[in-house]
Amino acid sequence: MSASNVVTRFAPSPTGFLHIGGARTALFNWLYARHHGGKFVLRIEDTDKARSTREAIAAILDGMSWLGLDWDGEAWFQSEFANRHATVAHELLAGGHAYKCWMSQEELAAQREAAQRGRRPFRIDSAWRDCARDQPTPDAPFVVRLKAPREGETVIEDQVQGRVTVQNGELDDFVLLRSDGSPTYMLAVVVDDHDMGVTHVIRGDDHLNNAFRQLAIIRAMGWPEPVYGHVPLIHGPDGAKLSKRHGALGVDAYRDELGILPEALFNYLLRLGWGHGDDEIISREEAVKWFDLDHVGRSPSRFDLKKLENLNGHYMREADPARLAALVTPGIAGADEDLLARAMPVLTPRAKDLNELAEGAAFLFRPRPLDMDEKAAALLEGGAQDLLARLHQALSQLADWTEAATEQAVREVAEAEGVKLGQVAQPLRAALTGRATSPGIFDVLALLGREESLARVADAMTGKDG
Repeated sequence: MSASNVVTRFAPSPTGFLHIGGARTALFNWLYARHHGGKFVLRIEDTDKARSTREAIAAILDGMSWLGLDWDGEAWFQSEFANRHATVAHELLAGGHAYKCWMSQEELAAQREAAQRGRRPFRIDSAWRDCARDQPTPDAPFVVRLKAPREGETVIEDQVQGRVTVQNGELDDFVLLRSDGSPTYMLAVVVDDHDMGVTHVIRGDDHLNNAFRQLAIIRAMGWPEPVYGHVPLIHGPDGAKLSKRHGALGVDAYRDELGILPEALFNYLLRLGWGHGDDEIISREEAVKWFDLDHVGRSPSRFDLKKLENLNGHYMREADPARLAALVTPGIAGADEDLLARAMPVLTPRAKDLNELAEGAAFLFRPRPLDMDEKAAALLEGGAQDLLARLHQALSQLADWTEAATEQAVREVAEAEGVKLGQVAQPLRAALTGRATSPGIFDVLALLGREESLARVADAMTGKDG
């Protein structure tokens, strides 16, 4: 197979948002296809009409687009190919690889109970498998089952798990078509993968058992077998399967609620189970160049929100200030996007996500007189009023409003008062921002400008408080 013939797919069920595990599966498939110059296709498995929603489909497409996981061609919708799935089931029937089964629910229940009593795995044993007798009645409902192989073994050379073997006696005659004629998931997946030309099936290892059943269909049809790569699932920090309590949110929540940048989540998901030496910061271009299945680990990876936040902080510091300003402006009342962009170099070192960035920038746009928080109000007690009066006088006399000029003026006030710079800077910070923490005080003065800075100091001198 030439590299350009590689076709991978991502096949989510639209019964909820694009969760973090699904996003990683999509990422690995996208990277493998892009690395080999092949195709990455998207199939929405919407056959469960009761649970599939338009909102979930939109959220999946939106989440993938936000992460930059573009797919080739139009998205496929599995529900559109039910007739094709049924056709394949009838081909299997005609070829002797499947059979009509009229087993009743009572018969199935009895076999299940017998297996439980004998403490053995439940396997369907249908009298209809090799029986040529007539159906019970002309209109009796039946299902179509695959006639699974019972002798020998099935071997998968999995690109992640290694060589995996299952005795064929462990495979059951699973249903291909339900009694209403609708195809099952197991059949639909195999047919769609074949028709889409999928060469590599990369998915979570919870589907490994399915691979042996799906191979039985593929071999019965005489179709080319895909290469499998079953990736270990993501676990929480405590080693348990990842759940909402660990932070297993939809991709949209990482963007909208946690303030994560797409490149940070891309990089973090890439490193969840795959590595390239000691590299932690990996660009999209490097990921496409380096990605392979050989370096996907066999052990479950652990989701760590703190690591994601640290990575996000790095990407925020690297991001274009204008882009960041556009992202946080909607969350700040009265924000000026140009001023925000200028402020980014002093704001980003103090934030790990866009929410913190917006919170840290809010002081720039608060209306006067400022609303002081408790710590800031405490800094304005005692002799702070007199100190602010001297600072206001010194700053008012500056010919040039630059960081260097304001720093010199503030230092001279501190020296004249015989106190350390911090003892002057803290009440000044409270007066300028309404908070006890902020970017460097001279950065604050420069960003606010002469008029606003002097007005805020004057408010604090006279005890005005919003």
